[in-house]
Amino acid sequence: MQTILNPADDPAHDAFVEKKSEFIGDAAHVDTLDEALAFVESIRERHPKSRHVAYAAVTGGADGRVAERMSDDGEPSGTAGKPILDVLRANDLTDCVVAVTRYFGGILLGSGGLIRAYSTGASIAVKAARKAAIVPCRRYLVALEYPQLKRFQQILAAVDGEQSDETYAADVTLVAAMPVDNAGRFESLVTETFNATVVPEPMDVVNRAIALD
Repeated sequence: MQTILNPADDPAHDAFVEKKSEFIGDAAHVDTLDEALAFVESIRERHPKSRHVAYAAVTGGADGRVAERMSDDGEPSGTAGKPILDVLRANDLTDCVVAVTRYFGGILLGSGGLIRAYSTGASIAVKAARKAAIVPCRRYLVALEYPQLKRFQQILAAVDGEQSDETYAADVTLVAAMPVDNAGRFESLVTETFNATVVPEPMDVVNRAIALD
């Protein structure tokens, strides 16, 4: 799966005109559907004279459960929110929201025209966005002595891992995360390097975003 990296306060953005109606697409990263709704409201505030702000959002997926939400915002049922959601699904995207704003130009587009227009609005916003691959990562709680830290960090780099939540006291405790596919190698390297004196404690699996070139 992939996600969009652009933040809600600086979304990916593009626009086009179809039969005098302007369609403006904005795409941003969100972690929850509530954040998606807040983003859509911010778009409404930017375009107070627009006729419609349709949107779709997708979140989740780390545990196999995906949450989706969409709105036609007054357009005929199925002609706005659903085409936007279909673009997100087709691009295998999660943890993101796309809003398509319409300024009505006085010419009716018909159901087919609306579907194509909102799909295009979503597609150009997604194309303009910075994207990242979603990689499931195994997290471990690790306790180390200070002289062991540098060597441990070298092991972490070798398995494409990263550390967080460090606590420096008598010893060092931290959370290490690496792609699930590298977890077995990580455990073996730690055991061999420190002669089983360092034992990473498995925690959970989380999603990590790795930017695409």
